[in-house]
Amino acid sequence: MQNIRNIAIIAHVDHGKTTLVDKIIHASQIFRENQQFQDLILDNNDLERERGITILSKNVSVRYKDAKINIIDTPGHADFGGEVERVLKMADGVILLVDAFEGPMPQTRFVLGKALDLGLTPIVVVNKVDKENCRPDEVHESVFELMFNLDATEEQLEFQTLYGSAKQNWMGPDWKNPTDTIFPLLDAILEHIPAPKIDEGTLQMQITSLDYSSFVGRIAIGRVKRGTIKEGQQIALMKADGSVKKMKVKELHTFEGLGKLRVEEVGAGDICAVTGIEDFEIGDTISDVDNQEALPRISIDEPTMNMLFTINNSPFFGKEGKFVTSRHLRDRLMKETEKNLALRVESTDSEDKFLVYGRGILHLSVLIETMRREGYELQVGQPQVIFKEIDGVKCEPIETLVVDVPQETSGKVIELATQRKGELLIMEPKGDIQHLEFKIPSRGLIGLRNNMLTATQGEAIMNHRFTSYEPFKGNMPGRTNGSLISMEGGQCTAYAIDKLQDRGTFFVDPGDELYTGQVIGENSRDNDIVVNVQKGKKLTNMRASGSDDNVRIVPAKKFSLEESMEYIQKDEYLEITPKSIRMRKIYLDEGERTRMAKKDA
Repeated sequence: MQNIRNIAIIAHVDHGKTTLVDKIIHASQIFRENQQFQDLILDNNDLERERGITILSKNVSVRYKDAKINIIDTPGHADFGGEVERVLKMADGVILLVDAFEGPMPQTRFVLGKALDLGLTPIVVVNKVDKENCRPDEVHESVFELMFNLDATEEQLEFQTLYGSAKQNWMGPDWKNPTDTIFPLLDAILEHIPAPKIDEGTLQMQITSLDYSSFVGRIAIGRVKRGTIKEGQQIALMKADGSVKKMKVKELHTFEGLGKLRVEEVGAGDICAVTGIEDFEIGDTISDVDNQEALPRISIDEPTMNMLFTINNSPFFGKEGKFVTSRHLRDRLMKETEKNLALRVESTDSEDKFLVYGRGILHLSVLIETMRREGYELQVGQPQVIFKEIDGVKCEPIETLVVDVPQETSGKVIELATQRKGELLIMEPKGDIQHLEFKIPSRGLIGLRNNMLTATQGEAIMNHRFTSYEPFKGNMPGRTNGSLISMEGGQCTAYAIDKLQDRGTFFVDPGDELYTGQVIGENSRDNDIVVNVQKGKKLTNMRASGSDDNVRIVPAKKFSLEESMEYIQKDEYLEITPKSIRMRKIYLDEGERTRMAKKDA
């Protein structure tokens, strides 16, 4: 019988979780001496590396002394909460990693609450004690308070705490005396995290996550709760609706180092990947054919936002992308729902439009960004919050918003949040930073980040997470400025932009190709206006000394994908291709826009 420990790592975005896993992997010498590797081994998809966040949970295992430690890296962002809950089902303990300056953050609270409810044993690691202004002792106190508020049991409250710096590759019981290795953490895991509890009886295993391979199809991943599972074994797959399907296990793999190792059988307590099982869903139970017993199912948080996805039908369609038809779009979205559990896709009355439901702007933007990198062209509408009717009352999703901001700009932050129906709950200083907590409707968060960064000269740090559905809070102001819309197609000229600069801010540069109806800037007033930015200077063969001014243009304002998703209005689409992101009116022709506006009114 193997000596196994299953442990999940919880941390807020950017507190050093993936770096810590890197160091554990190096310390246990999984790599050969001559092998090349990058940092952030686990964040292996391009988007994760660029954004510096973990999106998908991953498994690795290390061998230390005579034990096998399965480490599960979880996402820190609440938009990927669907990933987190399932993953915790595979663990017996958690490492809670907190920054020695910031302390526990709202999303850490969300994941930690789930872990404590499941009865997992925590080890607290206070990371980045080499940072200036760090306050490890205060952070330790606040972690204790947080666990107490989350109703932790007495055993859980007697948690082991280690201090260190993953980047400098050390951990130890005292932050004032740095050690020179990360082994104290591995020793603490072996000492404090219990080995898996082995139930006697026939096979039971719950599918908690899945992998996809183009060779063998979908692969079920989970932890064997009891019994053993063998290659070639006949099993019963127990579905959500109570039906049972009989199938055969083709191959079994356990996680060994960073890869998988093919094995003939896996015993209770270990985490494994099973191929050969078809048509399964997360939460299904693999059980013995003769003794069929299902494990309780995993609930996944409901989506709180939806967006309309449609094919690209702008005048520039098909110039940059490879996949442009509605069939391509439908197949890609359906394929995504196989892996991405918090995502739902619904067809609409039109063949080429789909409603996609997700957990937040970041969740949806990661999907869009992945699709455009794969060569898809598409258009999306304004993100909409999902309302529910509870006991006959219209309710909307409410989130907890936490903002850390320098004291001199905290007034602007409070003003912006309260304009959008936010209620200030907590206001306290943390060093020279003001820590603010609000309760705010999800609708109020759309477009808030842009305004907040502008008002605080880019110094505000915002985090938010969904808390509950509450009665509708009434109407709130949207974007107050109208759009500047291109009157014609063709290249815009520096001369025309220069003459129109007092009308508003432009998003395009001289020489850009435009089409009629494209949104090219923000009007300084609240109405939309159509402008001609294609007209050039009338030239004569006379030289005039006074009238030939040099063109002076303010640089164009450029948006990231998320910023543009938050910026667009109800009557606008965002056109997304592998090379560009453009904003446009849904109806490109001005006459048609006026007709439709009258019809809506």
